[in-house]
This record gives sequence, structure tokens and C-alpha cells, in this order.
Amino acid sequence: LTGRFPPGPPGPASTQRGQQFQEGRAAGSGWQCPGSASLCSSLPPPPPGAPPPPFSSSSSQLPDPAFAKKRKTVKLFWKELKQSDSPRKCKFGRGTVWASLDKVTVDTAKLEHLFESKAKELPVALKKGAEVKKAEMLVLDPKRSNAINIGMTVLPAVHVIKTAVLNFDEFAINKEGIEKILTMTPSEEEKQKIQEAQLANPDVPLGSAEQFLLTLSSISGLSARLQLWAFKLNYETLEKEIAEPLFDLKLGMEQLAENKTFKRILATLLAIGNFLNNTSAKGFELNYLEKVTEVKDTVHRQSLLHHTCNFIVDNYTDTSDVYSEIPSITRSAKVEFEQLSDNLVQLERKCKTSWDNLKVMSKHETKAVLKNKLTDFLKDCTERIIILKVVHRRIINRFHSFLLYLGQPSYSVRDTKVTHFCKIISEFSLEYRTTRERVLTQKHKRATHRERTKTRGKMITEVGLGRRSGDSPSLVSRPVDPEPAQEEHENMKNMLNISSSTDHQGNLRRNRGYRSKTPRDDSASSQDDATDEIMDRLVKSVTRNPAERPSSPKTRKRSRLNRKSCECYNTERNGPLSRPEPVVESISSSK
Repeated sequence: LTGRFPPGPPGPASTQRGQQFQEGRAAGSGWQCPGSASLCSSLPPPPPGAPPPPFSSSSSQLPDPAFAKKRKTVKLFWKELKQSDSPRKCKFGRGTVWASLDKVTVDTAKLEHLFESKAKELPVALKKGAEVKKAEMLVLDPKRSNAINIGMTVLPAVHVIKTAVLNFDEFAINKEGIEKILTMTPSEEEKQKIQEAQLANPDVPLGSAEQFLLTLSSISGLSARLQLWAFKLNYETLEKEIAEPLFDLKLGMEQLAENKTFKRILATLLAIGNFLNNTSAKGFELNYLEKVTEVKDTVHRQSLLHHTCNFIVDNYTDTSDVYSEIPSITRSAKVEFEQLSDNLVQLERKCKTSWDNLKVMSKHETKAVLKNKLTDFLKDCTERIIILKVVHRRIINRFHSFLLYLGQPSYSVRDTKVTHFCKIISEFSLEYRTTRERVLTQKHKRATHRERTKTRGKMITEVGLGRRSGDSPSLVSRPVDPEPAQEEHENMKNMLNISSSTDHQGNLRRNRGYRSKTPRDDSASSQDDATDEIMDRLVKSVTRNPAERPSSPKTRKRSRLNRKSCECYNTERNGPLSRPEPVVESISSSK
């Protein structure tokens, strides 16, 4: 065939097959021909000196048959080393340390038990939860269902609520929780809808809100129990809100009636008003106390309250600020007594409703201990409410009598509101306290100013000696005759002249060359004696009382400019100025 048909040009398929064949021969026996098996089998084996072919990455990841596992184990996420084709020889040996390691046999069963992977359960559960979603039966309105779900977040579990309501357990649910459950109680219509839906689809579970309402509806007498329980928890607070303001009003009337300062304020205002009005009124309505701060004088623009307070402080030293002595009136001014009367009526109504709720609950209640406990509680509440009503009526009547005592007309007593009256008294007493503090501050400042005025122009030693109790009067004030003072002045003047002349003679002698020791010593001793005497006299003159010194009329100091101008003028008229007198003469002239 080859002789008859000459070979033609090689096609692309044959060229590619030839290249693969050449590469296969160079690679060794691990290469497989893409062609037929007979052609590959006819290929010669690789030479004996050729190195073994390297393992591919796929072959290194194949599991060892000795490590066959029945369970999935924990993986070690390490980086696998790749063996090189030609191991290098180094100082430590040929190849790497891994090639020289001995093979170790491990207990595979134990390792499989110890390092068994549990992670396979979580993905399966998540996948199952994501794929299979539980269907819930929603019967309620979305808004109603959402409100119930929000309320359930602040309440305990449903079974805990049921047990607590049946036993009136205050430790399981507090007052706020009971009020929340009262807003979530199911109606008859909601209860019927939930039961019908549950009968129609018994296999489909109810929603969380529907299940909550269905559990609550299973409690016998739920609404009666909750209302009775809420009244039991709120009674102490409701009674306190009524009793405390009544007690404050009673105590406040007593405090105001016994306050002497308040009576003196009323008397002073009455006297001032009678003088200004030119009348002889016996009293005035206390509503006018609101306007006392608005009336002002026409000279200093001070309020009538200021003048009243000033008069009381000057004439009555044992008075107070009134406001600190009537705290009960101040507290009563913050209470609405009309609302307090309504609260008392509502408290009585709630007590009657609680008796009805107890009767409803008794039909289904099997525990005699709980029933007797609630019955005793309601009996006690009824008695206390009756007493509270009597106290309220008596205190209001006493308030009307107090208004008559204060001079209020009888026709306006019942129309006067307790809160308004207490507010008038409280605000007036507060204004009086502020004005009183201002008046006392002004008086203190004036007294301090007067004290400063008395000691103005005096020496500190004079004032201090005058204030000391143990000092003798001779140290404070010692009369000095003008004649001895003049005589002392003349003696000091002569002594200064002598000392100056002595110094001058000593200087002349030193300059002329006198060397004798005796005259020099005598002059030095006489000079020291004269200096000591001068110092003693100066100290005595300085420590003398300034009021006893001979005073000379003060002359006004001339400015420097005028003095220079006068000197120039005198120089032009009289020639050059004469030589100034010695310092002693100037001192004597000033004295």
C-alpha cells in the first residue's frame, strides 16, 4: 500500500496525535494514548534508568485504603507540601525531613470515635427548618394579634399566668401585669371564632395570640378574678390618696389658727387699711391677700406688703416667716378636693363591684381558704370606706366653720373651694417670707453702714483700744497740755542743732590733723547719747494719739507747673533765690 499510494501531507488530526505520542514516550509508561488500546500496548517500555513519573494532585488526594472510615471526622485545615521531582541534597541530608520519617500506625477506631464530626446535624436541621415551615392558624385581626404579641413579651408564660390567676399569686404577676391582662381578655366572639377554627382544622396549630387567648378563656370567671385581684392590690394606694389630703387639711387649719405672726399681719393690714380708707372696719375678706403685693406707695414704689413686713419686724421681734410654719396648707393647695370626693365615690363603687365579683368566683372556686381570705378583705375594706366617708364629711364641715372663724360671710362659705383658699394662704405666706428676708437684709446693711460711719477717720489702734474691755482709759485718751508739747519741741530742735554743730566740728578737727584720742572719744560718746535721745523722743512723738497732736491747718498742694512758674517769676524780680534754710528749720515751720 505504501508503494502504491505515496504519503500525502499530514492533516491536523494526525499531527496532534503524533505530538501526544512523542510526549507520551518522553513521560513514560504513565501516559495513555488517546487512540486505540492495541496501539498503546505495542509501545516499548521506558528505559530502566529513567526516574518514576511524579504523582499528580488527583492521586495524592485519594484516600488510603488503610484509613477507611465509617463516620465523618473533624478535618485538619493544613497546607499540604508538594514533593519535588528531584530531591536536593543539603548539609542535613538528601530530600526533606518528611522523607526520612518512619511510618506510624495509629488506632483508627479510637480516633474516629474521638474526632467524630457533629457538624452534619446542624445543616440538616437548618435545611429542614427552612424547607418545612409550620403553618399557623390566624383568626384574630392583625392589629389585635400584634397588640397581644407585644403584651406577651412583658408577661410570664401562659401556664404560669393561669396558675397565678387561679391562686391570686402576687409574686408571679404584679399590679402592672394584671392591668395588662385585663386589656387582653378575650371576648365571647373571639373565643367562639378560635374554637370553631380549631374544630375545623385540628391538625393546624393556632397562632401565638390565638393560643394565649384560648388559654385565658379556659380560666373560670377570668374577668371577675382579675378585677377582684386588681382592687385588692390597688386599695391601699387609693385609700392613701384620699386620707392624706384630708389629714393635711385638718392639720393646716390648726396650724393657721395658732399662728401668731399671721394674726399680727392681719392686724397690721387692718390698721393700715382703716387709716387709708378713713374707716373703722372690723375685718376684711381674706381674698384681699392676693392684692396686697399690688398696692404700692407713691414715693418709693414699695408694696403694701413691704411696709407691713417692715412694721412687724420693727415692732415684733418674735415673729416668723409664716410659710415654714404652715406646710400642711401648702400641701393642701396642690390637691383637688373636688376630685378627691369623686375618688371616694369611685372607691365605694369598686368595693361593691368586688363583692359581686367574689360571688361569681365562688361558683367555680373550690378552695375555701382563698374564698375566706377574700371575704375578710372585702369586709375590712367596707368598714374602712365607711369610716373614710365620715372623716371626709366632718373635715369639710370643719373647714366651713374655719372660714366663719376667719370672718368669711356665711352665704359664701359653701361656695368657697378648699384648694383655692389654701392656695391664697400659701402664696401670700411665700410672698411674706421673701419680703421679710429682703427687709432683714436691708436692715443689716444699714446697721453695718452706721458702724462704719462711726469709726470713719479713726485709727485702727484707737478703735481697737476703745473696744477692749480690759484697757485703761489712759491708753485710749491721754490729755496733753500744749505748753509741755511746745517745750518738748524746742528741746528737740536745740538738740538737733547741737548734734549738727558737733558733727561739723569733728569733721574740721579730722581735716586739720588732730590726733588726740580723748577729745575724739568724748565727741563720739556725746554724739551717741544725743542720737539715742533723739530716737526716744521721735518714738514718743510717733506713738502719741493723733487726736492729741497739735494740728496745723492743711494747705492745698500746688502743682509742679505753678511752682516752677513762681520760681521763675521770683528770679526775674528779685534775682536768684536765696539758699534754703536747714532741714531743722523747715521741720519746725511745718510743725
